Amino acid sequence: MTVLKKIVWMWGCAVLLAAAPARAYEVVEVQHGGTITGKVTLQGQPTPTSQGFNLITFPDPEYCGRISTGTGWRLLYDFAIDQAGGLRDVVVTVEGIEKGRPFDVSVPRIEARDCQFQPFVTVVRNGHAVEVVNMDPVMHDIQAYETSPQLGPRVLFNSPLSMNAHHRRGNLHATHRHLPGPSMLEPVSLTKNRNLFVMQCGFHAYMLSWGLAVSNPYYAITDGSGSFTIKDVPPGSYRIAAWHPYVGTMSEDIVVVKADGTATVDFSMKAPAGRRTAHQVMDNPRFGLEALGKSVHIEPLVEQQH
Repeated sequence: MTVLKKIVWMWGCAVLLAAAPARAYEVVEVQHGGTITGKVTLQGQPTPTSQGFNLITFPDPEYCGRISTGTGWRLLYDFAIDQAGGLRDVVVTVEGIEKGRPFDVSVPRIEARDCQFQPFVTVVRNGHAVEVVNMDPVMHDIQAYETSPQLGPRVLFNSPLSMNAHHRRGNLHATHRHLPGPSMLEPVSLTKNRNLFVMQCGFHAYMLSWGLAVSNPYYAITDGSGSFTIKDVPPGSYRIAAWHPYVGTMSEDIVVVKADGTATVDFSMKAPAGRRTAHQVMDNPRFGLEALGKSVHIEPLVEQQH
């Protein structure tokens, strides 16, 4: 599935993506703010199969194979779930807060490291920049889009990502320092009702990073156990939403935050059923390591995926 088809597929974000702040966010001192905690779990059996990409069909199979199955395939763990069903990389946002604590002033940084974009999920702000840095001794190509279910995708930027000139390719199977190349700072200028950001490498399709535009600083991204905490929330009643890039429907609830209190909101997301992607590991001689007609040594020295 191409990145454009993936973007159009994200119809389930319609409610959140269509929401626009009524006025500009105002920074004020929050007195007796409360805390929202909770956990996001993924329901449904079996757990969605990770997307699989055959490394010999993309450039740099030996280097990018440092993270692979050991049989020439790279997996994209688009659903990271712990043993209790806790779902990582879910953006939880509190909607309707027009005044409160300041935003984090740092620019979101996305690194290309071992042919992965890290982090896999982040947040962005309309009119602000994102920073992309290449930590690998191979070239990457950045294709970034915005989208909405109603308007469809639109290209934000498409640029090659330079690597550090001092990065020597050498033995790609050896342990090496990840040296940062020049920072790519690109503005995220979203059009009306497009609030979803996705970035893919034009050379290595398994390199993906997703972002959700936020209108206030009251958000969190779930950790490895699916847990989240949002602090210093002004007392009041709000809509709270949980979004994951590969879940077809968004979870929503109403939360009441009391002064100096703690409110708990748990979300249960439904796992997609059936075959959801064409990118799957398969046993096919055409995709074997010998298909290139030369010796290709792919060894998962950093991580052997399962």
